[in-house]
Order: sequence, then structure tokens, then C-alpha cells
Amino acid sequence: MSLHTMGVDLGSTTAKAVVVDEGGEIVAHRVVQMGAVSRRGVTAAIEAVLDAARLERRDLDHVVATGYGRRLVPDVDRTFTEITCHARGVAAMCPGAALVIDIGGQDSKAIRVDSAGLVDTFAMNDRCASGTGRFFDVLARALECELTDLDDLALTGTHDLEVSSMCATFAETEIISLLAEGAPPTDIAASVHRAVCSRTIGLVSQVGRATPVIMTGGVARSRAAVRFLSEALRAPVQVPSEPQISGAYGAALLGLEALRGQATVVGQAVDREHVHTGSRATGHDCTRCSVGGGTYRPVDVELWTSSIAADRRP
Repeated sequence: MSLHTMGVDLGSTTAKAVVVDEGGEIVAHRVVQMGAVSRRGVTAAIEAVLDAARLERRDLDHVVATGYGRRLVPDVDRTFTEITCHARGVAAMCPGAALVIDIGGQDSKAIRVDSAGLVDTFAMNDRCASGTGRFFDVLARALECELTDLDDLALTGTHDLEVSSMCATFAETEIISLLAEGAPPTDIAASVHRAVCSRTIGLVSQVGRATPVIMTGGVARSRAAVRFLSEALRAPVQVPSEPQISGAYGAALLGLEALRGQATVVGQAVDREHVHTGSRATGHDCTRCSVGGGTYRPVDVELWTSSIAADRRP
């Protein structure tokens, strides 16, 4: 009988689920938009992917959860941090990847991946909406358009306007002021995209630039975001065919490796991982946003090891 493992990535605005077979091939995947972290969203994603794979929950040999809300996923065998799972998933989707930029609804991260596909170092912004999908929600609301319209607007902008505020709350006021001054929506959209990319480059600078660059997360579905990020990096940015499932896919692969008794990415990379000081219980203090101040630094190894140990508990 074939082995099947499932990875579930419960993010801030979407739930993703992936089922893989014993060869690590994707049998089915589903992304459910839910608006906020919820058990209902993750239940819908799990039910949908099992239906697509023509499996029952009892047919699964291992289930791994990851993401912002991984503790809310019921009946899992293991949990891992999204950093580990994104790196593992991207390494499988895009062999040779050196830098992963993941921009989701409420956080963004830059992950350096070594030649073996292991996490080398990373930086993460999960305390501020700047540089995340939330920022584009604010832009769409201020311009009174749909999110799907932003690409065409941004890609036709011709002038770079100053968008000084990188706080999502204050930026909306600034965008409205630009509109009142007669600035074209196309130029505003393009300028906000450039500002978001500038924020992302700040994360990349913490881990070091490398190529190939792979972009994942919901924002990777934006043609404008990919183009402006490529221009800011001065390097091609590749996007997997399904950029939102890399974390869930990586989680499913880690589950498969656990069944085989293989060493996990976490065990091999824990001493090299770095974390934003605001990503854990130390509080948010970030000099790179308009409303605070702070820096990125290596995480205390003992603290991080304890965190990984907690992730290994079912």
C-alpha cells in the first residue's frame, strides 16, 4: 500500500494543504482563502485536498503542520516552523534555489538556502504590515479598486512618487493625499509597489543576496510585485507554478522523511538559523519602519533550540 503524507500550512489569511505520495510527488493541493487564522479555514483546506486526492484522513501515514497558526491544526504528528518548511518545499520545487523571498498576507521573509537545500540563514518581518500582502489591500482600498486591478495600474505607471510612510495605517492617508493632489492612480500604484520592494530588499540585506531567487507566497501571484522586485534586486525572480503551497509541500516532504527515518532540515541547520528579534517573545523593535527602531541579530542558540524542540512535539 502506498504511503501518503500531508502538509498543512495555516497562514494569517490562507490555509494550504498538500498531499504527497511515497515518491514525494504531489497528489493534490488546495489553497483556501479565509480572511483570518481559523480552524474553519484549515478544516476546509484539509477536506478539499483529501477529496481531490480521493483519500480519507485515516489513509494518511503522517501529517505535519506549519505556518503562523500551526498549533491550531488538529490531529497532527509533528509541527515545524514555516522557515524550515518553505526552504524544503522550494528546494524541491526549484532545485538549486539560493534565496527564497516569501511575502504573505501578514508577514514576509528572506531565506538563504545552501547547496544542499538547507536553511543557511533568514530574516523575517511578522510584526509590521509593511512589505506584506496587507499593504496591497490598503492600496486597493485607497484607490477604490480590486486587488486584481493593481497589476495593470502599477505596470502602466510612469513616474515615481515619494511614498515615505511604510506603515500600512499611515500609508493609506498618504495615498489619499496624493490622489487629492491629482497624482494618477497608475503612478501611485507603481510607487507603492517600489516602496514595498524596497522594504523587502531590507530583509534580503540581512541574509545576503544570492541567485537564483525564488519568490513565493500570495504576493508572488502579482506580476507587478515580481517585476518591481526583480528590478530592485537587479536579478531575475522566478515564481513556482503554485507559489502559495511551498510551505505545505515542504511540510509534507518532511513528514515523508520522518517516516523513512531520514535526518530533517531542522536538525542540520539549527545552529545556522537567524531570526528577527521581533519575531519571538522579545517584542517588536524595528528601526527600519516609520514607527519604531531595532535591528536583526542572530538568535540565542539555546532559545532557538528550545523552540525547535517545541515544534517537534505533536
